[in-house]
Amino acid sequence: MFKLLRLDYLKYKSYGGHFISILFLTQAFWAIIQYRIASYFYTNLRIPIIRDIVLFICLLWRKVIELTTGISIPASAKIGPSFYIGHFGGIILNAKVVLGTNCNISQGVTIGVSGKDEKRGVPIIGNNVFIGANSVVAGKIVIEDNVLIGACSLVTSNVLAGSVMLGVPAKSISQNTSNGYI
Repeated sequence: MFKLLRLDYLKYKSYGGHFISILFLTQAFWAIIQYRIASYFYTNLRIPIIRDIVLFICLLWRKVIELTTGISIPASAKIGPSFYIGHFGGIILNAKVVLGTNCNISQGVTIGVSGKDEKRGVPIIGNNVFIGANSVVAGKIVIEDNVLIGACSLVTSNVLAGSVMLGVPAKSISQNTSNGYI
């Protein structure tokens, strides 16, 4: 848990923040701290009654963070190290989302469930993915590594590595990757 938090902190620091401003003034980092701690207990605490009590406390804490920051990250989500939320608010991640290493998301992003029957599910998102402001990524899809999803895009189908996606529904407009955005 502390290693993951440290890597998240270093990512924030690489964007020009310093310890005081990141820890006390960056709401997105508060949401990440809450998520990392809750996720640690969700995956590692095995004693049933204690687990239930601790997870209930973490759920209450998550609700406070949600109301304060507008960011909802359930403990059951699987998010790799060096996670960065660029701006405050309007971020909703599904409880079953899988997000790779070194990903950035902006304000207003929703990553959620969509689809019918066997196509119903939640995205699996690779490494080094940038998701722009007010975008939606939904359904049982795979977003491969080094993908850039432009602002206000709707992604509901699989995305190949290195693609730049834009539009509603999102279409690949180039293979310029997320390099420079992460």
